[in-house]
Amino acid sequence: QLEFITPFQLYFNPDLIFRKFQIWRLITNFLFFGPLGFSFFFNMIFLYRYCRMLEEGSFRGRTADFVFMFLFGGFLMTLFGLFASLFFLGQAFTIMLVYVWSRRNPYIRMNFFGLLNFQAPFLPWVLMGFSLLLGNSIIIDLLGIAVGHIYYFLEDVFPNQPGGKKLLLTPSFLKMVFDTPEEDPNYNPLPEDHPENQPRDQDQNQQQHLQ
Repeated sequence: QLEFITPFQLYFNPDLIFRKFQIWRLITNFLFFGPLGFSFFFNMIFLYRYCRMLEEGSFRGRTADFVFMFLFGGFLMTLFGLFASLFFLGQAFTIMLVYVWSRRNPYIRMNFFGLLNFQAPFLPWVLMGFSLLLGNSIIIDLLGIAVGHIYYFLEDVFPNQPGGKKLLLTPSFLKMVFDTPEEDPNYNPLPEDHPENQPRDQDQNQQQHLQ
């Protein structure tokens, strides 16, 4: 908005990425949501709301898994972007988060602008219909729904099927960076580290001295 940079420096362009080595476009195309306006604030509100609810809900204490979902979704969207004329994928990423949250909270009742009442799993489709009413292309919304469903199926559905197994394994280096290391139950502290061997506080020492 301050015109320090332009959208032409941010959009997804495979030719500029691989031939001109403008690698930043792999990330910046997810960060642009258009000029200030209703669509921009709409995306910001939904991105913040559902990202937060996922982080505080099903991903609580699993920051590495949360980051891995970001990387997995961004990777699939980028692959699709190589074969389609898509310039900005931020809205698709938002819809992916909404889809994953809605499938993990299927019994929550939603109200859309006081006009529609529906169960949470219908929310991505309602948003797609609303985007269509605003005159936007629904390809981005369909991409977000598709990637969200792929993640949800591989993470929540397939491992619980007969013969299924968990295919999305968070890399250990992400867990090392983002997750708090678990305490070793077999750890035996040194004798001087035991509480009963710790020096008493100053008040107790003074009390003993007075006695």
